[in-house]
Amino acid sequence: MAETTSKTSFIALMVLVSLAFLWLMLPYYGAILWATILAILFQPVQARLTVALGGRAGIAAAISMALCICIVVLPAAVFFAALARQASDAYVSISSHALDFEGVWERIRAALPHRVVELLSSFDVPALANFQTQLTGFLERATQTIARQAYLLGQGTAQFAIGVGVALYLLFFLFRDGTTIAARIRRASPLSDHHTDRLLRAFVAVMKATVKGSIIIAMIQGSIGGVTFWLLGIQAPLLWGALMTLLAMVPAVGAGLVWAPVAIYLLAMGDYTRGAILLIVGTFLISLIDNLLRPTLVGKGARLPDYLVLVSTLGGLSVLGVNGFVLGPLIAALFIAVWSLYIEDRARAD
Repeated sequence: MAETTSKTSFIALMVLVSLAFLWLMLPYYGAILWATILAILFQPVQARLTVALGGRAGIAAAISMALCICIVVLPAAVFFAALARQASDAYVSISSHALDFEGVWERIRAALPHRVVELLSSFDVPALANFQTQLTGFLERATQTIARQAYLLGQGTAQFAIGVGVALYLLFFLFRDGTTIAARIRRASPLSDHHTDRLLRAFVAVMKATVKGSIIIAMIQGSIGGVTFWLLGIQAPLLWGALMTLLAMVPAVGAGLVWAPVAIYLLAMGDYTRGAILLIVGTFLISLIDNLLRPTLVGKGARLPDYLVLVSTLGGLSVLGVNGFVLGPLIAALFIAVWSLYIEDRARAD
């Protein structure tokens, strides 16, 4: 009886201490998350460097971390700083009515068949003045958000600096001691070895698939769109490229929500050359990137059903913000893995 009470008390204490530890780490969960993601993605590089350096894991970890800073951290800081400037310029142009939406709408109406115009009128399409007001309000909120985040990156506030410091400090030890940490997690897990290995494999596979499949492909689509906008002389190409990247990361939503209206706008304004070029690039290049690259970058075994990816991504964004792009599908994948293990165990027991 005393032994049972002691064991129960120890488990309760362990749970309480673990919850307290998680509570302490909560303010920097984003830094911890992205350090883990970078460690997983750059693990092959770390392994090759360790072998090349004769087993000197510490030196290899320092080199791997320097590569992460050069490839990820510094470009992100420069990107967001430039993005804030272009977002502010775009907001000023739209709020000052530099873009004549009403004139564009009248050109489109004049080019449409009479029956189509009557059909649109029957649906009570809102006035373009109202549309411009709504768009201005949306861009104001979006610009403020982008500018605030870019300001934090550009000015190096204490909170951002500490977050980056925590991520890089943790990243070094994840590179150097990643294998040992994974082994300790396996030993400490209260689950069976089979369940633990299955869940860890699902965690790593979905983490890689989400980053490579969603973020990298979306960045390629957004980069192509942004460069196309820049070559065509369209205002704020970096802003539009970033917006295409964000929309491309959400399943069932694509970069076409940006380039297609701009192409229609150019055609309606009589700029047929630029409008046609943007339409061709968007249709035959930007929209095909996902189908061309996803089978290569994302393993089929790690993919979730599209409807589940959509719901989990949107839910993750609503609850967790930007980190929800990764955590939403990850939680969904672990949910599927846990219930799959449960079903397999029950089938085996029967």
